[in-house]
Amino acid sequence: MSIDTVGLREQKKRETRQSISDHATRLFVERGFERTTISDIATAARVAKMTVTNYFPRKEDMAFDHHEAFVASLARTVRERRSGESALAALRRAFVDAVRRRDPVIGFAPPPFARMIADSPTLVARLRDLHEQREDALAAKLGGDLTAKVAAAQLAGVHRVLFADLMRRTLAGQDADAIAAALEESAGRAFDLLEPALGGYAVEKP
Repeated sequence: MSIDTVGLREQKKRETRQSISDHATRLFVERGFERTTISDIATAARVAKMTVTNYFPRKEDMAFDHHEAFVASLARTVRERRSGESALAALRRAFVDAVRRRDPVIGFAPPPFARMIADSPTLVARLRDLHEQREDALAAKLGGDLTAKVAAAQLAGVHRVLFADLMRRTLAGQDADAIAAALEESAGRAFDLLEPALGGYAVEKP
């Protein structure tokens, strides 16, 4: 099989996955997560039910299409931190950059999407689980010992609080620019609170 053929197959898989996710999200917003079935999604995407479950073993992950990036985000930021930069400084910098990009991974989303999550106990529970997975991944990256777990709990906790604040503001009808301005100010205060304890922790060696 040629490299071009392999590339086309992979592209087709990505397109199918994205199509399923897009149709699922539309139906979730229109009907509610719990009321939308796998059959509904398969029909809308014009694929078999088995195709849907092959791409998305969990129905919730069609709503949280960025879940893998979300879980890996904090650990990746720490792994890629600059020479002489602490874990806290790297995460602060990355968060502010994400706010300025209106990154959906940190929670930027249209109000109907935010309402869909808030109205679904299943999605609220899944989001809580993803936050925990993200904290665990960060703790593992920091070394996995007690200190690493305590530091990860504090660092991930700030992100969890800021995510919830972003969702709250979105549901209240604030526009993206107002949310970003408020979130950047809140992030500064939140990360400042951790500075005395973690400002010198996990500094990347030159």
